[in-house]
Amino acid sequence: VFPSLAQAQASVANEVYQELGQPSVFLFCPTEYCSSLCSPSPSQSCYLQTIGQELLPGISVIWTGPKVVSQELSAVLLEEVESVLQRPPIIWDNLYANDYDCRRVFLGPYMGRAPGLVPRLHGLLLNPNCELQANFIPIHTLGTWFQSELGSCAHSDRAGMETVAALEDSQGPWEQSYSPQEALELALRDWVAEINQQALEPGK
Repeated sequence: VFPSLAQAQASVANEVYQELGQPSVFLFCPTEYCSSLCSPSPSQSCYLQTIGQELLPGISVIWTGPKVVSQELSAVLLEEVESVLQRPPIIWDNLYANDYDCRRVFLGPYMGRAPGLVPRLHGLLLNPNCELQANFIPIHTLGTWFQSELGSCAHSDRAGMETVAALEDSQGPWEQSYSPQEALELALRDWVAEINQQALEPGK
């Protein structure tokens, strides 16, 4: 029925999206969802070019970065992906995912993401460790990174009123430049306080 996989997927996604009344959040994960799966590159991928052209503009597209688990995300790559998809991507960040090797647990700070990424994204999803309690540092340091990104956005021409409002509503200190080491120290301090508080609760 369809001349390509991309056209089939876009057609089905568009129909479902319209049947649901074009919801404000509708995510599409492409078959080529990172650079290493694209041939020869994201910008020259016939599959992604078709997805970008055929998918309705209200549908968000998920992207994991250079690899399935990306150690780094750069503005240059996001510009390339945005250009071919004709929309800013939603990053599906697998930095802490350990479902492929449950013998490992990732407790380091959120890092390897270039400054100034937020204006180039439509959103960011963090795929955490399978062990719930192990995600305090990942989520805490992600929050610190995001606050620093908001601080940078608030002083750029591309920042909107929503960003400024988010900054005004945020609590606690934030720095315009993100330091993974400082974020880690903040997270550890708060995690120890949380552990001590739980230890005082009856029945613990």
